[in-house]
Amino acid sequence: MTTPAKPANRHHKRPRGEGQWALGYREPLNKNEENKKNDDGLNVRQRIIDIYSKNGFDSIDPADLRGRMRWYGLYTQRKPGIDGGKTAILEPEELDDRYFMLRVRIDGGRLNLEQLRAIADISNLYGRGTADVTDRQNIQLHWIEIEAVPDIWKRLEAVGLSTTEACGDTPRVILGCPLAGIDDNEVLDGTAQIDEIYDTYIGDPAFSNLPRKFKTAVSGCPAHCTVHEINDIAFVGVVNERGERGYDLWVGGGLSTNPMLAKRLGVFIAPEQVTPVWGGVIGIFRDYGYRRLRHRARIKFLVNDWGVEKFREILETEYLGHALPDGPAPEQPRGGRRDHVGVFPQKDGNFYVGFAPRVGRLDGDKLHLIADIAERHGSGRVHTTVEQKMVILDVAPDRVDSIVAELEANDLRVNPSTFRRQTMACTGIEFCKLAIVETKATASDLIDELEQRLPDFREPLTINVNGCPNSCARIQVADIGLKGQLVVNDKGEQVEGFQIHLGGSLGVNPGFGRKVRGLKATAEELPDYVERVVRNFEKQKNDGETFSGWVQRADEADLK
Repeated sequence: MTTPAKPANRHHKRPRGEGQWALGYREPLNKNEENKKNDDGLNVRQRIIDIYSKNGFDSIDPADLRGRMRWYGLYTQRKPGIDGGKTAILEPEELDDRYFMLRVRIDGGRLNLEQLRAIADISNLYGRGTADVTDRQNIQLHWIEIEAVPDIWKRLEAVGLSTTEACGDTPRVILGCPLAGIDDNEVLDGTAQIDEIYDTYIGDPAFSNLPRKFKTAVSGCPAHCTVHEINDIAFVGVVNERGERGYDLWVGGGLSTNPMLAKRLGVFIAPEQVTPVWGGVIGIFRDYGYRRLRHRARIKFLVNDWGVEKFREILETEYLGHALPDGPAPEQPRGGRRDHVGVFPQKDGNFYVGFAPRVGRLDGDKLHLIADIAERHGSGRVHTTVEQKMVILDVAPDRVDSIVAELEANDLRVNPSTFRRQTMACTGIEFCKLAIVETKATASDLIDELEQRLPDFREPLTINVNGCPNSCARIQVADIGLKGQLVVNDKGEQVEGFQIHLGGSLGVNPGFGRKVRGLKATAEELPDYVERVVRNFEKQKNDGETFSGWVQRADEADLK
């Protein structure tokens, strides 16, 4: 007997999508998407000026407080006294303090002395002297009251700075080499391209509602200092077979809890094409990016699912309207460190002087001091790096010794130990509502201990300290990456500690750190642990072998 065919399902449900606008999934699929659809984040600026700054903290709409205010670099900071065990338990309003972190975007890391002093004044007037240089070239202030924000904006905008789209689901600060235009070995100067992207797109409502944040790097630096491998989009300086200078395009990098390295599209981008290509890539992210689940909303997931061939095809056919020429890969990065610390010649005969604040932590007075030192020695420019460092440009040859001496005398190390030079830390539990442990003071104390215990250690070694799993301090690509969590000490007490990632790297052999089963340390145990593993490395390393290279072959017993 023949089985009759089943009738067509007249009520067949459309398969659940990922919230991709280009495929017709326009309805908000979570609270964040609903808030953005209800009102663009850029619109909160006027409410801050007209309502919230006049009526105070209690007048702020919750959807603005924990959402749209990020579009202008404002996050509520963590209420003091709440331990890390409560980070994931308490409601947002229980974690919120009545003060804000304010992020000043510094595209390309470029500051003149007037701008640096304006930030220093704001820090002292409104931020209790706080000022942290971040690993994305920004400067963050804390203890900001909503009543002060309009005046802060006036002061920043008067000197050409902004907090627009410093946070939120937006195109955030554009990374650039702090030596752009002055390094004699650079492939090309990316300054004009950074400025054009900023002027064309930043603050544009067309791209102010993205699935998540969008991070950009544009650089022709031979040291690859903008860590292009972990940005959403990166333009990396190259020279093609005809001797033309342009960029190699990378997309889909990012860390956090699902780390992925960016992928080359294999195209050559002429300098004048950078802005439209950037617009095409961010357009793909806006239209095809996943919006249903926030933890899958970064462009790296789309690139990973599509692959580079499909991504390139969509970019060329739907967004640019023309094919892009194939292009070469970048040369390997020059040198073992990518931070520009030290004294080096510029192509105009002057010198730049890079120095290392302690884990990026400064204050308003120290920013004024840096500006004064730069001015005394003939410089009008102080730039930030993506390693929480700073660089004074344009120092005449006969002023180098004196500026170095003055910086060193003020604990701004031009010739730092490896541990001062290459230890980074995120904001941590002091101010961050996501953090589980303290970071800045822990990292600073670790530097002091290691300098005493290992005074002759000179090898490159990155130690990145993060207060939670989100990897703002890039733990997965550090030689020693420390992910904050609560651990049990030998007395059975729950205390602040870290899961340890070993042997992460970027550059020649990029890869994520090795996780050894059960490898954790309390904050108190960190100096002993790092000393032990560094001494094992020194004993066992081959000639020219890096720490990350050693870790990949080392016995687990030598990593514990």
